[in-house]
Amino acid sequence: MAESGYICNNRGEHYKLPYNKSCGCSKLATTDWLKDIPGANDFNDIIEVRFKNTRKGYYRNVHNIRFRSGDVVAVEASPGHDIGVVSLTGELVLRQLFKYGISKDSEELKKVYRKAKSADIDKWKDSILLEHDTMIRSRQIADDLDLGMKIGDVEYQGDKTKAIFYYIADERVDFRQLIKVLADAFKVRIEMRQIGARQEAGRIGGIGSCGRELCCASWMTSFVSVTTNAARHQEVSLNPQKLAGQCGKLKCCLNYELSSYLDAQKDFPNRNTVLETVDGDAYHQKTDIYRNLFWYGFERENASNLVPVPVDRVKEIIRLNKEGKKVKTLIDPGSFQEEKLDFQDDVGKDSLTRFDENRSRSKKKRKKRYKKKSQDRS
Repeated sequence: MAESGYICNNRGEHYKLPYNKSCGCSKLATTDWLKDIPGANDFNDIIEVRFKNTRKGYYRNVHNIRFRSGDVVAVEASPGHDIGVVSLTGELVLRQLFKYGISKDSEELKKVYRKAKSADIDKWKDSILLEHDTMIRSRQIADDLDLGMKIGDVEYQGDKTKAIFYYIADERVDFRQLIKVLADAFKVRIEMRQIGARQEAGRIGGIGSCGRELCCASWMTSFVSVTTNAARHQEVSLNPQKLAGQCGKLKCCLNYELSSYLDAQKDFPNRNTVLETVDGDAYHQKTDIYRNLFWYGFERENASNLVPVPVDRVKEIIRLNKEGKKVKTLIDPGSFQEEKLDFQDDVGKDSLTRFDENRSRSKKKRKKRYKKKSQDRS
């Protein structure tokens, strides 16, 4: 990570910025897995360029310039030109195009002009300096016009001829008057771009409940819908405060292990099936998916005195019940033994001065050695 007030080009080179902010090095960076393979990055017809926060684009290298990851380049924009950092070159660019459904022969791919000159970078720095003040002032203007929207970020184009205003709104907003006022106030071309709560969290960044940087701010490029069914399949408590992320929506990580849970329980019997025994009906209470255990109790509303039953045994009981037979017990004696974890409470057993005692012993040893050496010298 670069020092505060610098922007990184992923090669250890940092360009000083005129404001005191962290550069966000490698934010949504693409790992080049083929960089150590000879000839893998010879293809330079199309390159991937990253801009502020999460914005990326793919540009055609019409002048056959040799680019490397981390080069600051001037690219075609509408209108004028923009400044960005090369994030990926070579064969993997084609993979990225395929991933996002972009044809390499598409006419919509804009051009790369050249590597950025010092004058381009100076103008780029000046445009970055304007972004924060522009965002604050634009929020005041939107509030004066009584628009139900929040402007979360502003991004100036590298040549300062255009500004993108990222906003979030719950309902449809008529911002035609706002565009006129903003254009008169800032003397630039205005583009309004609506984002969702997840995208806003990704742009702002933060630390999740896991203690790590938000996934949407570090590596996620697409947002798949998350539902409470993902939590139900994983036997997660439906607590809104724990399931919601920084954006107020369901956490994206609920989908990460969902497929493995669904695969593990694809052969499980229906949980709503009541098991008939001689002692009464047994009702499903909870599931331990990866241990293949169903927990049953003889009271539907009371989850106490639960009995762990292996999935194979549950299938066997269901088969016997369909034949009109009731089993004596949910589990056969000796056929299943629940794993018992042996915990030991070591709290209070260790002395707080145990390290001090070791130090005093080591000091005594050193003194003895020193005395012995001095005696030998004498």
